Order: sequence, then structure tokens, then C-alpha cells
Amino acid sequence: MARPREKDIATRLDEWSPRLLKSRLYQRILVDIIIGALAPGEQLDENALARRYGGGLAGIREALARLALEGLVVRRARVGTSVSPLDLVSAREAFEARCLIEVHCAGLAAVHASDAELAAIRSTFDDGEKAVRDNDQAALAAMDEAFHVAVAAGSHNRTLAKMVVTLHHQTARYWLYAMRGPGSDDGMAALNEHRGLADAIASRNAERARAEMLKVLGDFPAEMKRTLENR
Repeated sequence: MARPREKDIATRLDEWSPRLLKSRLYQRILVDIIIGALAPGEQLDENALARRYGGGLAGIREALARLALEGLVVRRARVGTSVSPLDLVSAREAFEARCLIEVHCAGLAAVHASDAELAAIRSTFDDGEKAVRDNDQAALAAMDEAFHVAVAAGSHNRTLAKMVVTLHHQTARYWLYAMRGPGSDDGMAALNEHRGLADAIASRNAERARAEMLKVLGDFPAEMKRTLENR
């Protein structure tokens, strides 16, 4: 079978370019779901979302369609769209998948990432200390996503990178929901772990990069399990 033409690949990649309005709408809705500003089970009215985020209905619908594919919203005919409920089993399964895939991606990034991609990884936490001091959960959520996506992109494995994006979105809101406003010490510790991973990738040490990614991901926290089970 012939390989897809480079132009065709580029077209598909540009479909959700950050320059596009629908991408910006998607990103803003995504972050609000992750931090709980749009709560689990909340009914989403397309007109209200358009007013809230400053977009047209077409862009809102495309953003919601993408979020539905990622399992973050549920769309039902004659019922409408709602934020997906929190589910402990799904969260654990997605987190276990992240531990396998992202650890491998970190090792690949240490081997394959270009200098520009290394710079992109580091740039994701340029404003990290301010976000931690301000306890700006929206900024922290956006930074964390950008970091993990940048590492995955540096792996030069498109299939794994796409999986990382989806799995990150499926697990990020569980972390923030359970943490309920972590203290600045915890936030700085997490920021330094991300910096340690970036350093390991830049050192071209695949084994160290995999170990640092495990630190960044941590364990499925007992506090999150208790929080979700008590709902």
C-alpha cells in the first residue's frame, strides 16, 4: 500500500491547528471541564457556550464533537450534550495506559527530539512558578497538557502521540478534582519534576527519561479513589 502523501498528512494535522477558532474554543472548553468549571454531569447549552466563549455555534458544535470522541462529553439525540460523569474504573484504566505509553514516549523523545522540540518542551512551563503561586488551576491544567503533548510529539511516533493526547484529557480532571487546590509546595515539587524530565530528555538519556516520566505521573492516588468513591 502506498504511503500517504506528505501534503495529505499536513492537511490532517492542520485540521485542528491552534490558529483556528474551533481549536481555541475546544481548548477553552476542555480546560474548564478539567478544572471543574464545567462540572461532571452538567448539561451544556450550545447557545450559552457560544456566549460564554465568544464563538459561533458551528465552532462550538465542532469542539463538542471532538470532546465527545475523547469521552469528555456525552451527546444524546433529543436530550442534548452534558459533561461526562466521573468514573473511577475508567480513570484507573486510562491512567494505567498513560504509564505504559508516556514512559515509552519519554524514552523515544530522548532519542529523537530535535533542538526545536526540546525548546518547545521547556517553554511549556515558562510561567509555571507564577501559576503555582497564584494557584491558577486553568493555567496549570493548560501547561500540563502542553508539556505532555510536547514530549509525545518529540517521540516522533504520531500514533502514540495521538493516544497521549486523548488519555491525558481523560485523566487530568480526576487529578485536579481529587487534589482540590494543592498547596504551593506541592505545586513547586510537581513543576520541578517536570523540569527534571525535560533535563533528562535533553541529556539524550532514554533510561533516565523513562524514570523521570514515572515520577511525573506518580501513582493513582488513594485520595482520588476515596474522593470518587464517596460521591
